[in-house]
Amino acid sequence: MSTVTIVLLVILAILIAAVIVLYFLGKRTQKKQAETQAQIDAAKQTTSMLIIDKKRMPVKESGLPQAVIDQVPRLMRRSKLPIVKAKIGPRIQILIADDKVFDLIPVKKEIKAEVSGLYIVGVKGIRGALEKPVEKKKGIKGLISRFRGQKQGQA
Repeated sequence: MSTVTIVLLVILAILIAAVIVLYFLGKRTQKKQAETQAQIDAAKQTTSMLIIDKKRMPVKESGLPQAVIDQVPRLMRRSKLPIVKAKIGPRIQILIADDKVFDLIPVKKEIKAEVSGLYIVGVKGIRGALEKPVEKKKGIKGLISRFRGQKQGQA
């Protein structure tokens, strides 16, 4: 056999091994995520709250308790989390919102939220339905629509 075929076989073997490792890591991560979701669902409560402010910010700047910041993995400490500042009863609390519901949360309005610890899992409006935010077009279609909107606005 030539050296080219040996090199190709070694590369193929490495790729197959990498795919197998990623498959088993993915299964393990999926199990952990399912267990975590079961715990969140078991502990969630519905509370009414007045949303004061919401924004995406790093964990260190969020104002969360130090015990919570210490539990965040090191790789996640620099990433921005969806943080919500809300008045629940007489207390003002800082909560972490799920990415799915963060855009639905209205600012300076009262809502009913499903909360599991410091984590907002679901949102419902107290007075009527919540307005869904307008989704921005991404990619080339969004670029074209923004360009056309600017052209029409100038004329």
